[in-house]
Amino acid sequence: MEPFPDLASLSDDDLKQLIDDLTKEELEVSYRRRILHGKIDLLRAELQARLRETGGKGVLEHVDMDKLAGKAAPPSE
Repeated sequence: MEPFPDLASLSDDDLKQLIDDLTKEELEVSYRRRILHGKIDLLRAELQARLRETGGKGVLEHVDMDKLAGKAAPPSE
């Protein structure tokens, strides 16, 4: 991540450009996040369907259902 610029040294045009650039970057990140969440939702639904079908037998019997349902605590940093 780039260091935050010295705002006093930026012209009005530079400041507006920086705002535009960061807004565009935020939109791109937000879009990517929505795509990833959609994929995760589809994968969780498939896994849950398999668990229902097999009654939890086999490789999937050790799945943490709270984590699968998105109820687990976020990872610590």
